[in-house]
Amino acid sequence: MKLTGPISPRRMLATLLVAATLGLPVTPAGAGAPSTAGAFALYARGDYEAAAAELTPLAWAGDPRAQGLLGFLYEYGKGVPQNYVAAANWYASAAEQGEATAQYLLGLLYDKGHGVPRDVVLSQKWLILATARASRRERDVYTRLRNAVATKMSPAQLAVAQRLAIEWAPVRGLPMQ
Repeated sequence: MKLTGPISPRRMLATLLVAATLGLPVTPAGAGAPSTAGAFALYARGDYEAAAAELTPLAWAGDPRAQGLLGFLYEYGKGVPQNYVAAANWYASAAEQGEATAQYLLGLLYDKGHGVPRDVVLSQKWLILATARASRRERDVYTRLRNAVATKMSPAQLAVAQRLAIEWAPVRGLPMQ
């Protein structure tokens, strides 16, 4: 299985080193392990370090919601050092599993060139997919940003992005490697 996006062995090694430096667990969750609900509750209370500690084993085990939120923590430096590459890697793992918010956030990283090379085609691909999977509440925002990125593209680039989105299929239970 080939992943499209920023994940590479070199970047994964960097992510592992950051996690090890922070003392965050990098092994899959086991018995008595943290839950996604508990991690989201810690995030909602503003305890970002504890949320990151709870999310990390869940994310490594392949939980797309945990991967998406952990990516967000890395993107904004909440409870972990700000690291766009780590954010992009976590978003990509969740996005490949069909997590709409992670697809949206990964699309924005590609548009800005944060943690990944700037690429409007990949940005548009992920924004198209996110918009298609978004909740009713999120769909308007996702649509506006997808359309804004489209204004930066040639018709040929837009056609490639649309083809990539049409050909894409989710991969379930994708752990980080």
